[in-house]
Amino acid sequence: MAKKTIVKAKKTGGKRKVAIFDIDGTIFRSSLLIEITEALIHAGIFKKKLRKIYEKPYQRWLDRTGHYDDYIGGVIKAFEDHIKGVDSTAFMRVAERVVDFRKDRVYRYTRDLVRQLKKKGYFLLAISNSPREVLKPFCAKLGFDKVYGRIYEVDKRGRFTGVTLFLDMISDKAVILRRAVARNDLTLKGSIGVGDTQADIRFLQLVDKPICFNPNMVLYRYARRRGWEIVVERKDVIHHFGALTRVA
Repeated sequence: MAKKTIVKAKKTGGKRKVAIFDIDGTIFRSSLLIEITEALIHAGIFKKKLRKIYEKPYQRWLDRTGHYDDYIGGVIKAFEDHIKGVDSTAFMRVAERVVDFRKDRVYRYTRDLVRQLKKKGYFLLAISNSPREVLKPFCAKLGFDKVYGRIYEVDKRGRFTGVTLFLDMISDKAVILRRAVARNDLTLKGSIGVGDTQADIRFLQLVDKPICFNPNMVLYRYARRRGWEIVVERKDVIHHFGALTRVA
């Protein structure tokens, strides 16, 4: 029987506690960036030939002869090389369809943890490198209070310019966490964080209760050295490694 993360008090010193989640691969059982890229191709907004940028890394990853980072890196390149000139209204229509179609493709452990934390009054913060246009509606359905994702500039005609705004900030999730805490009168005391790759280490270092969920090897090894909790969900089984997370 799977253990449960236990959550108790709502506030510390009058301030709300914060729970920060990575989204892709942590709550969503894929990548919202991959889904929106494929949906844009299907809608004819992106050309099919851009798949050539990531189809080989994708196949190598499926065959376990390559790395996921190479695959997702190819998807990011394909998306950012072709977003310039796309009508933002058309993009939003595709994003809404992606969310409607994929909203339930989530992990049970993190889905239930989000619900539990929400009931206990935690401020739920989501940070992802997926486009904010698809990330925000996806997270809204889960009850998140604040969402940070990649923001792509739109010109006066309503078309994407190809420029990524605030790139330095979104690249460092620890900076975003500190910003959110300061701007929303939150506290890191009793805070909880959930991530799945080494990109999440910096914000996991800031929270009281870090959870490494389905971690890649780099994060797994780091978590083992630090004594952080590791949770692995496989099919209908949830495995816990390390001390049971108890949020006071």
